[in-house]
Amino acid sequence: MDRRYSAQDIVRCTLCLTSVAPMYCEVCHIHLCKECVEQHLSDLSKVHNVVSLKQYITTLKYPKCRKHPFELCKRHCEECDIPICDQCDSYEKHSGHLNVDIIKHFESKKEILQKDLRELEKFIYPKYYEIVSSIPVQKAELSKCSDKMKIDLNKRSDVWHREIDLIIKNMKYDINEAESKHLSVLNRHEDKISNTISDIKQIIAKLKRLQNSRDVSLVSEYKSRNAEFRRLPPKLEVSLPNFVPQKIDRDQLTRQIGVLSASSLITKEQDNIMPQEPVSSFQRLSSRHINVPHKIDAIDTGYEPRVLTAIDTGYVLHSVACLSDSEIWTSGSKKIMKLFNLQRELVQSAKTESGNKPSDIAVTRRGNLVYTDENDRTVNIMKKSVTQTVIRLRQWIPRGVCSSSSGDLLVIMDSKDYKQTKVVRYSGSTDREKQSIQYNDRGQPLYLVGNDKYITENRNEDICVSDYRAHAVVVVNHAGKLRFKYAGQPTSSKNPFCPYGITSDSHSRILTADFINECIHILDQDGQFLRFINNCNLQHPEGLCIDTKDNLFVAEYHTGKVKKIQYCM
Repeated sequence: MDRRYSAQDIVRCTLCLTSVAPMYCEVCHIHLCKECVEQHLSDLSKVHNVVSLKQYITTLKYPKCRKHPFELCKRHCEECDIPICDQCDSYEKHSGHLNVDIIKHFESKKEILQKDLRELEKFIYPKYYEIVSSIPVQKAELSKCSDKMKIDLNKRSDVWHREIDLIIKNMKYDINEAESKHLSVLNRHEDKISNTISDIKQIIAKLKRLQNSRDVSLVSEYKSRNAEFRRLPPKLEVSLPNFVPQKIDRDQLTRQIGVLSASSLITKEQDNIMPQEPVSSFQRLSSRHINVPHKIDAIDTGYEPRVLTAIDTGYVLHSVACLSDSEIWTSGSKKIMKLFNLQRELVQSAKTESGNKPSDIAVTRRGNLVYTDENDRTVNIMKKSVTQTVIRLRQWIPRGVCSSSSGDLLVIMDSKDYKQTKVVRYSGSTDREKQSIQYNDRGQPLYLVGNDKYITENRNEDICVSDYRAHAVVVVNHAGKLRFKYAGQPTSSKNPFCPYGITSDSHSRILTADFINECIHILDQDGQFLRFINNCNLQHPEGLCIDTKDNLFVAEYHTGKVKKIQYCM
């Protein structure tokens, strides 16, 4: 629950969080009590416009209900993501759905607009402009080097006269062809980036208009494209050929003229993660948290039960991975992996190639399903319903897997003799090993050997592993250097910390499932404990994933259900 709102919908001051807020800043989109108005106006970085909250609300244009045309929408259904009127609130379709005051939703959208505009203006647009600005320099250097080589060849032709005219002509042709090829690629690359920059400019202009708009419908319909633009265009590196003159020998005329080294055009992918604005320790602890996390929905995945034992009773579900904000992949104790939508409908089923159960699943940046198979020691990718084995291990057993922000695969694995554990980074979706993480600075193992390890990458590129044998979450930075270990917090059950699934949200907070204590631990990016999620009747939570809206999906081991939980606003 947002601390600015009580059960009676009393609006609290955004700054002090305690006093009633009768005022509103139309520039910063925050609520203010009378005591905090002066403090807010003292910030001279903006020209503030503080008005009474009643005056501000009366200027807003409420949308008309789509189902009841004579009613105005005063609430917003978070589940269906549409505005609703009072009649809709009691309508069967929205019954039991979480809905909020539409003004609150309007303000949240305004915050997203401000964030997107700031990111576009401060980070994305300058990066695109920087890249496209370097291309004319490359083209000029390409032309300059090509001209120089042609002059050198002409000098050589004066010496060899008519005997070498044909050879010179052929070599000029090779140079021109290489230049034409590179220029063609650079021109197409320049045009593509310029078109994208044009799109960004238009969106910036639109966002600025929407910021000043009081039309709730227009603002609510806004769909962010920043995720698309964060994937920066590749930077082209042109490797120019060199002309190497040789000593003149009439018997070996062609070879003596010289050779052109092969030219190349390398596409170098750039990191798509934009710099994050600094976050204070207070913001890490309190920003975007609600007092009581709550379950939005539950999806029964229908995995068949195991043979009942003293330990395993009921359905067995292991992993969950978000394909999008509306679809999730699941896997359990069988060879079938299932894709569900949020209407609880089975969209697709896929079998493992070996017929074994998958150890863990993940989704790549391109939307392809990845799974590990510990029995045949492989990592596999499914593209358009076709499964391909991309990594086959001989002496190691793959456990958890995740796809990094750069598109690499991170795999946590145990040695076949159960004496070692390490994390390996594979280049893209290939078997080329780029990095191996196994020991700390003192040469001690970072992880204990054992089954059921899960792995994720944080927004700051830290690599986070849940090690249930060590009763700890182990976090290393991008270079593999240990940052911290989290060993849990005391719970009412007094059982040991038993971390299984692990994931990270848009604020670089780390969430891990405590299987035995049946709760979720939330940490900040530096390993500081923030809170538990222990009020949603979780039953042996194992797999975790988070969508782009920071909704948490929890796979319950025995019930076979995936619960959708909202824990931040």
